[in-house]
Amino acid sequence: MFEWMAWTTPVAVFFCCIVLALAGMTVWEIKAPTTLRRGFLPMETTRGDRLFIGLLAAAYVNLMFVGLSGKLAAWMGLEADPSIWISFVLSMGLLALIMRKG
Repeated sequence: MFEWMAWTTPVAVFFCCIVLALAGMTVWEIKAPTTLRRGFLPMETTRGDRLFIGLLAAAYVNLMFVGLSGKLAAWMGLEADPSIWISFVLSMGLLALIMRKG
């Protein structure tokens, strides 16, 4: 069923985090309905808006890392590409920042 995707451990962990975030946000929304809030994003957002924007940003961070990892390895003189776990940590940090301060 899932043979079409290159399921590596980081990819599976990333998708598990997304599923857990969606489940947690659903429970949180039922317990405490959201209100509009203004943070550093240039518009008023709800928790769901910030989650969506954060997930998009996290995906772009991962895509940029995958695209640039070969160049980073050559520039830094590494024998192999940097670990994808670096982009995972960066993307989850960005998601947390957007959720908290966005």
